[in-house]
Amino acid sequence: MLTKMQALAHNAVGPTVKITAVETIHLSRGITVHAGAIQWLWVRIHTDEGLVGLGESYPNAEAEKAVVHTKLAPVLLGRDPSEIDQLWADMFRNVNYSGWAGAEMRAISAVDIALWDLAGKAAGLPIYKMLGGASRKSIRLYNTCYDHVDFLKEPVRLAQELLDSGIKAMKIWPFDPAARANYGNYITPEQMKQSIEPLRLIREKFGDAISVAMEFHGFWNLTSAIQIAQALEPYSPMWLEEMLPQDNLASYAELARATKLPLCISERLMTRWGFRELLENRAARYVMPDLCWCGGISEGKKIATMAETYYLPIAPHNCGGPVLHFASAHLSANVTNLFIMESVRRHYLDEYQGLMTTSLLPVNGELPLPTGPGLGTDLNPDVLKRKDTLIQRSEL
Repeated sequence: MLTKMQALAHNAVGPTVKITAVETIHLSRGITVHAGAIQWLWVRIHTDEGLVGLGESYPNAEAEKAVVHTKLAPVLLGRDPSEIDQLWADMFRNVNYSGWAGAEMRAISAVDIALWDLAGKAAGLPIYKMLGGASRKSIRLYNTCYDHVDFLKEPVRLAQELLDSGIKAMKIWPFDPAARANYGNYITPEQMKQSIEPLRLIREKFGDAISVAMEFHGFWNLTSAIQIAQALEPYSPMWLEEMLPQDNLASYAELARATKLPLCISERLMTRWGFRELLENRAARYVMPDLCWCGGISEGKKIATMAETYYLPIAPHNCGGPVLHFASAHLSANVTNLFIMESVRRHYLDEYQGLMTTSLLPVNGELPLPTGPGLGTDLNPDVLKRKDTLIQRSEL
């Protein structure tokens, strides 16, 4: 017998399903990245049918949690969870006046992912099938090197380990020490040489056998970024990612004109409106939305479609928690303009362990498509029993 939500999914007549509770869950401790703590916030959307959808955002759980309960739960409670587009628009309107480009949009992203998980569970289908089906049999990956092997000290060893596992692309950020030392205002010749060295050693050992993306975390000014980009050109990195802050996209267009290397921009842009100017000024050669920040799966799909109209590929940012890992895989499985998807082996081999009911691990360097309805995973019930777990609930 079909549930009420399944009946609605099949256009049958039946009572409207209602959202009865919005729940947030996070661990009081975080993980350490770039010498700072990141907390994953999980959002669960409960219905009167008993189905529960799971979403996620990061890195500031307390801020995002406050938005979920004070701004979004009043919009959601009592509503039909299958009306994802209208719910997104109503949540956006409810935070738009006070400013949406921060914790507000990260909170909306978490809820949106949960609504898609719920819709997939109701229909008995993986999210990527709800989006329009699979466009590939597996997902090409690169590894972002938060790792047991330090890319500054042992770049060749790290690249060899990745190649041995079948992963043929990696991302490093060797210019960050110089940026922090000089506040991104200038780079000395010695710092330039030292920062290029990991990429030079990898190229010397492996040639083009492994692609190397260069991450800059938005630390540099335009003058320094042009210098660095031009110095890197002989080493042909896969891309230059976030060399500048994301607030002045005209400067990114100037940087793009000053280098032969492709720019990848930007996980920190939010919504289709945030990406519009980037696409119009043609600064990016790779478009990088983060589904936990840009507005969820709904906005990620729209951003990918917008990028495709400019013949640009996407490369989803995936440095968050385990739910983002699954959500990114669903979008990557579906879109027809995927270049490559980010992954962090320290995350999926270590930090995600015990948090979810299922894992999603690379096979021969590529990610298999998720299986099962919705995301294809759920929060491990043991997480709810942990002493460091913080739970808050808003309900009808």
